[in-house]
Amino acid sequence: MAMSSQSLGRGGIVTSLLSMGTAGIGNLFRLVSDEDARGALRTSYDAGVRYFDTAPHYGLGLAEERLGAFLRDIPRDDIVLSTKVGRLIRENPHHDGGMDDQGFMVSNRIHRVLDYSYDGVMTSLEESLVRLGVDRVDIVYVHDPDDHEREAMEGAFPALDKLRSEGVIGSYGAGMNQSAMLQRFVDNTDLDVVMCAGRFSLLEQPALEDLLPSAVARGVSVVAAGVFNSGILATDNPQPGAHYDYAPAPKDVLWKAQAIQAVCAEHGYSLPQVAAQFPLLHPAIAVVCLGARNGSQAQRNVELFDPQISRDFYSHLADQGLVNPEVLAY
Repeated sequence: MAMSSQSLGRGGIVTSLLSMGTAGIGNLFRLVSDEDARGALRTSYDAGVRYFDTAPHYGLGLAEERLGAFLRDIPRDDIVLSTKVGRLIRENPHHDGGMDDQGFMVSNRIHRVLDYSYDGVMTSLEESLVRLGVDRVDIVYVHDPDDHEREAMEGAFPALDKLRSEGVIGSYGAGMNQSAMLQRFVDNTDLDVVMCAGRFSLLEQPALEDLLPSAVARGVSVVAAGVFNSGILATDNPQPGAHYDYAPAPKDVLWKAQAIQAVCAEHGYSLPQVAAQFPLLHPAIAVVCLGARNGSQAQRNVELFDPQISRDFYSHLADQGLVNPEVLAY
């Protein structure tokens, strides 16, 4: 199931249902060795994963550099590659010998400068191509423009539209941890793919009310990321202290995760397995993006999609009020 061919966007891109996200190999929350990072990439590729997503934000360029080193050993046309714009990586005038303040275990000798302007997007993509060691990427996302919606509309999207019209990129869109602004972008630009993190997951489905109907109406593909909601759905035994949206999970969220897990166990499924496959119930979702820090995590990600879970199982969850029954209307 995970390696089946999926059409992504309107630019003729066809790729695997499973994508590997590279925030983890950018040292998110913990140090990852070059060997482990390469193991995650190689295992994913050998298992049939053909879509790799990255961003300058991930480790202040480290994830792009590690992915670029891996790409030197495989045919470029074998894979779909996406990166993001909106953050330029620059020398940090306030460097104090410490570490990055946004969760990545890398030196703060460099830092992010937010820039969603037309020129900023062009510069960001040029610099990403250098770090990746390639002459093109397939998809470019505007990254987290939550407080910069106007700048994205007036600068970033026109730049990406020009690049797509010239054939420099195949598709463009936005990647965010919310669905409401993504819906506005879908309705008011000509993007053809978006990445939505955490807002259409086994635990919560707010994107059903805004983004996903618009995506279907406009022919926009959605990549589901953050399907474990920062970790609470990533294990079979959610416990107090489990992370939800990058913070300890509130009691009501923990209770719901535990209740879902109990139903999963009753039917012989693991919680991560159900969480990974759940987004694919909606016709707008084309790809699920999962991160990995090493080869064993990458292999586990692939195995989460086999066997395919029956739609009847999700009916049990809906009957108990654990997922929105509208999920099953398609």
